[in-house]
Parts: sequence; structure tokens; C-alpha cells
Amino acid sequence: MSEDVAFYSSVGRTRFVFQDLLSLFLISGKKNIEEEFVGTPLAPAHSLWTTDANGSVRLRIEEGCPEEPITVHQMFKASVEKYGNMYALASKKNDKWEKITFLEYYQFCRRAAKGFIKLGLERFHGVAILGFNSAEWFFSAVGAIMAGGIMTGVYATNSPEACQYVVSDSKANIIVVENQKQLDKILQILDRLPHLKAIVQYSGHPREKIANLYSWEEFMELGLDVSEEELDDIIRSQRANQCCVLIYTSGTTGKPKGVMLSHDNITWTANHASRVGDMQPADTKQESLVSYLPLSHIAAQIYDLWTGIQWGELVYFAQPDALKGSLVTTLREVCPTSHMGVPRVWEKMMEKIKQGISECGYVKKKLVTWAMSVSLGANQKCMQKDDEKPFLFFLADSLVLQKLRAELGLSCCQKFFSGAAPISSETVQFFLGLNIWLYEAYGMSESTGPHFMSGPKAYKLPSCGKVVPGCRYKMANIDSEGTGEICFWGRNIFMGFLNMEDKTREALDEDGWLHSGDLGKIDEEGFLYITGRIKELIITAGGENVPPVPIEEAVKKELPLISNAMLIGDKRKFLSMLLTLKCCSDTETMEPTEELSTEAAEVCRQLGSQATKVSDIIGGKDKEVYRAIQEGINRVNSAATSNAQRIQKWTILRKDFSVVGGELGPTMKLRRPVVLEMYHKVIDNFYKE
Repeated sequence: MSEDVAFYSSVGRTRFVFQDLLSLFLISGKKNIEEEFVGTPLAPAHSLWTTDANGSVRLRIEEGCPEEPITVHQMFKASVEKYGNMYALASKKNDKWEKITFLEYYQFCRRAAKGFIKLGLERFHGVAILGFNSAEWFFSAVGAIMAGGIMTGVYATNSPEACQYVVSDSKANIIVVENQKQLDKILQILDRLPHLKAIVQYSGHPREKIANLYSWEEFMELGLDVSEEELDDIIRSQRANQCCVLIYTSGTTGKPKGVMLSHDNITWTANHASRVGDMQPADTKQESLVSYLPLSHIAAQIYDLWTGIQWGELVYFAQPDALKGSLVTTLREVCPTSHMGVPRVWEKMMEKIKQGISECGYVKKKLVTWAMSVSLGANQKCMQKDDEKPFLFFLADSLVLQKLRAELGLSCCQKFFSGAAPISSETVQFFLGLNIWLYEAYGMSESTGPHFMSGPKAYKLPSCGKVVPGCRYKMANIDSEGTGEICFWGRNIFMGFLNMEDKTREALDEDGWLHSGDLGKIDEEGFLYITGRIKELIITAGGENVPPVPIEEAVKKELPLISNAMLIGDKRKFLSMLLTLKCCSDTETMEPTEELSTEAAEVCRQLGSQATKVSDIIGGKDKEVYRAIQEGINRVNSAATSNAQRIQKWTILRKDFSVVGGELGPTMKLRRPVVLEMYHKVIDNFYKE
């Protein structure tokens, strides 16, 4: 029996112990919770920001958000009191879903905390977690905080050098790795990690015996002689205005920055942001979700881990190959009530459905197209006037659309979220055609995730919703068209960047407002519309300001065979564009292949082209495809507000952008500086006289 299986099978044997603990907990629970919540002091603080791991900050407690600040442990303990016997986490072992309750979850976190104490975790030092989402990831995260450390997620796609930067910067005493592949990265950089004391592997056995390397089962036995009192003393010493989580930015414009989040940042945001999306507490109706997006990113961490604890949600862990194709299988099995995806995940789903529709017979294709058209029209009308939907809509939904949603594993899903990057209006409208309303969240790591959100009562396209209640915003440097930089204020605003005073001062102004670097407009109803990023704004040699995203989205909308479009033109005489074609990916490495996707190949056929590979098209080989692309770009150019906003030249690159290739970040965001560097020769050729 493998160790992780043994660990979970032990849950059954120890459940009677937990039941005894639960009754004890419930007898003293009310008193303990009240004692802990009332009058818990904050650490002394004189400023709204700090760059020291052991620093503390003044909290932005005011009329709009007067709630008593609490620690992560206090939040968890309150949830155990309410939801202790309800299932919290579900992991698939030997083709069976094994579940643990909130009380068991809490006890496993305490055991992990004792293990970290035994391994010598120092106060405010990091516990770095490197691997795919799992119950052990959650136990390590919460256990690290209980033990007085700072939890630090590391992207599973990071190179050894990128891991070394995060682990060193956070002064991590312990690294928790998923498997041998992740362990090998750490072993390569071991001599450059002066603060490291131990490594724990949570999936499978380490291949060889190395000093201070522990399997998960060994680790969970380590702290058995650490007393409950010792752990409780550390927990009681924690303050809501101290750091407990580090989120590292992707580092596309320099070194990654360690975003310091306080207990209050985490607990306040978990409580308030989810309310906009209508997430229900488990004593009303237990929500369920599938955890698969990187937990080192704030979006997944807030949604899966912290909101899960706050509202008593049941979290199912996807398989590690979720983004390689197994996600839909998991969704079909568990039928979650709520689902979040980054835009690229929703786009992939859209492409998959389009492919399925294209392979249908004539009658079925007509039926699906009709049903989606009825749904889109009814939903758009309902959005504008709040009208009742017509009978035809309910007919289309019950006959066709319910089956399509079931195919995606979303038959029971009532809340659909998109975050971490802007989503195209084409994707949002496509899903409205399936009667799926995508709620867009907008924020950043520095605002503990969402600062603006769409929801059932705040939905207007193409906005990303209204400000989260309790948070505030202002617009800085507003131009004649009403566009300005979006600035944030609230209990969700970060403590500062670890060890980076200059960068912290750049992000927070003298009054403590967080400057997002994003440009946007607010309408008369308070809906926010993002128009671009200040750093992404292209300023041509002629001094014209060009936001690239609307032009890139317009090109992709006109040309369904285009996967990525990146506008070029900063300090240049005219605009040019890099294009990639929609391709299949290698199911193992996730690298884009030469082979065109079904949708792209179908578009080519409709144009009279026989192309099935990228190499059949590039370099001007396929005149039909090149003519169609030029015509699409001409249509985009015809809508340009000035000549300076027209695309003059373009080229198709040999390979699509990907996370593996480095052109996309972990949440599929375009890494513009990386692309500019990678393709600088191609770009320079546009501008040769």
C-alpha cells in the first residue's frame, strides 16, 4: 500500500477519535470562539504597509467594513464549530472518492503544524509548497500558518532557478514537494538554500534516502510529541495584522515580487468577496467545487482554499493532468455547484464544444445552433430589461442546452466565475448561448484577489462588475474620455512587497491607495470597464496612445483560426502584429504541435485550403489563408479611430504561445516582454526600410 493511500485509509480507523474530539469541541466551542473573537489584540503598527516578514500594519477598518479582524485559525475554528461533521475535502484514491470532514481536516492541519514545529520552522519564515492541488497541499498551507510560519506557494511549472528565488526570498525552512519531478528541482539548488532545514514529499515515496527528506507519512508522525499546549501558544500569539501568506507575482517585468498578505486580508476577503457571487454557507446549502488551477496564484487560493474554509464548501481535487484533458471527466463525476476558470480554460471548453457541433449531423447541428441563438437572445434581453424569458427559451434549454452543460460536467452548476486575466466578449457571449452566465472577477494579488466582481445582482457586459461591498475605488489621472487609472482601498489591500521598499512605494501612494496600473472607466451605475494596462499601452513614434487588447480581441473575433494575436508598435512608426494559429497540444508535455486544431482545419477547408499543419500555411505558402487573414485585418482596420491605430504588417509564427514555451504565464496571461525578446528579429524585420 502506498503511503498516501495508507494515510487516507487511516482516516476511517481514526474517525471514532475525531467524533470524541467533536463532542468535546462542541461543549467548549461556543465559549472558545467567543473568547477568541472578542477583543483579540492587534500587533502594534504605525503604517499601512511594511516590507518585513515579521512586520505588522494598520488595518483599514472603517464604516464600510467594521468587522472584527480575525486570524486564519479563528476563521477555521468557527467553521469547524458550524460544519464539523460535514465533508470538506475529497481526493480520488484507487478510482474512489475518499472524503474527510471539517473536523478531520482541522486535525490534519494541526498535525502538519506540529510536524513543522518539530522540523524547526522559525517564526515568520516560509514553508514553500511546490506541486499540484491536493489535500496535503491544503494541510501544509494551513499547518504552516498555525505553526507561525508564512505559507508560500510555488508554481509547479517553475524552473529550478525560479524555485530558488522564491524559496530563498521567503527564507523557507521547509519545502513541501509533490513528487520526484519537483524534488529533483530542489535537489539541483540545495546548496543555494541557506535557510532550508527539511523537505517533505507528499505523493509517492522518495526514490533515495536523503538526510532531512521525509515522506508524507513520516512527516505526519514527526510532531506527535509536540504538545497541544505548545501549538496553541503559537496560535494564540498570532495577530490579524501580521503576515501569513506570500503570493509571488509572475515576474514578467523583472524579479518576482513577494506579495505579503495578512490574516485579515485572507479572512476578510474570503468572507466578503464570495458574497457578490452568491456563494452560500454550508448550513444553508453546501457548495461544491473542483480544485485544479495553480494554488500559488491568488485567484485559486482564495476561491478553493480560504473561501472553502469560510463557507464550509466541499472541495474535490482534480487529477494532476486536469489541464491536459481530464478536468471535464472530473467535473462530470462530481457535478460541482460552482466553477471557476481562467479565460483560456473557458476558451478551450468553447473550442471543444464548437468542434463537437461541427461533427454533428445536419439536423442536430441546426437544432443546437437554434437553441444557442434563442438562449443568447433571451439572456441579452433579460440583462437589459430584466424581462421574463420566453417559453421558447425554456424549450431550447430543456431539449438541448441542459444536455450540452451535462457533457461539460456543469449540469448542477449555478455559479460560473472567470478571473486572473481579461476574458473576451466572444467567449462570454458563447456561454450565454449555453445559458451559462460567466461572472468576471477583477483584482490582483495585491488586493487579495477580487476587488470588483460580477454576480447575479451586478451583471452588465462587457464590464467586470461592481466594487466588492466594503471596498472602495477611485480613478486617477482621468483623461477627456473618462478613462483613468483604477486605484483600490479596503481590508483586502496587501501589507507590502517582501524586502522591496521601492516597489511598495510605487504601488501604494502616500494616502495608502493601491495603484493597479490598469486603465478603465466607471459608468453611472458603478460598473467597471477595463480598457488596458498603463505598461501595455503602446505609444507610437508619432505620440499616439494605442491600447493593444481591444485590437487583438477584434482580430481574434474576425479570424476564428487565430489562437494568439499580439500588437507591436511601441516607439515605432506604425503598428504590426504577431499571430499564431490554433493547434493541437502534446498531451504529455502540453507543448503546441504542428497540427492544426479541428476548428482551424475546418476554417481552412471552408476557405478552399487543404492545410492540416502550420507548416502548410506559414511563409505565404497558403494563398487562401493569407488572403482571408488580410481581409479580416482590413475589417478590423476599417473600425480604427485613426490611421495610427491600423495594423500595417503581420506575420504568422511557427509555434503557438504556451506556458511551456514561456510566452504565457501560469494563468495563461500573455507575457509581452518575453514575447518581445523571443521574437525581436521577426519584429525588427517589420520595420526595416
